[in-house]
Amino acid sequence: MTLLCAVALLVLAVSLVGGNDTSSDSARPPLAPQPGASAPSASAAADAAGTDLPRSKPVRLLIPEISVDAPFTDLAIGENGQLQAPPPDDTNLVGWYAKGASPGETGTSIIAGHVDTKTSAAVFARLAQLDEGDVFHVRRADGRTASFEVDDVETFDKDDFPSKRVYGDTDRAEVRLITCAGDYDRKAKDYTDNLVVFAHLT
Repeated sequence: MTLLCAVALLVLAVSLVGGNDTSSDSARPPLAPQPGASAPSASAAADAAGTDLPRSKPVRLLIPEISVDAPFTDLAIGENGQLQAPPPDDTNLVGWYAKGASPGETGTSIIAGHVDTKTSAAVFARLAQLDEGDVFHVRRADGRTASFEVDDVETFDKDDFPSKRVYGDTDRAEVRLITCAGDYDRKAKDYTDNLVVFAHLT
């Protein structure tokens, strides 16, 4: 029953709303592939370590440590100024902020997922189990796989969320994996905290 998840995004001036949202924004289908995103190629291996990649739509998130193997959907900012959440009826789906950096591209890429749904645990239910040094992968539409190493896993009170640190631009390819955490406030219909995984391209 605990679904609703809001993430303060000061830099993007939006917030992420989770599974209880039934607005048309959260039900929209994914956006079309970005112009210029390459078609899959025979060379699916990751580029050399530390080399940022060109822009390309992510297609699958693989986190071996917590058994995540999930497709992506595009997330955009709705008319209410909030970042769309992944559809609440799909427990194995992650979303990325499609107008931000793509995973592997220079900058901070935002990947969000639900911690649970009305009926079961969801894709990021075990996100807190990741540790510094763990590695996860993003398969991209250009056929490359971007691999990321976890730098830190932190939980923040939503009333004291470090937006600049989490969403600020970077001079290398980084990813933030974000979900809800803490207690569920039934009155506010929201979790009290956000869990953020900080990672960089290897």
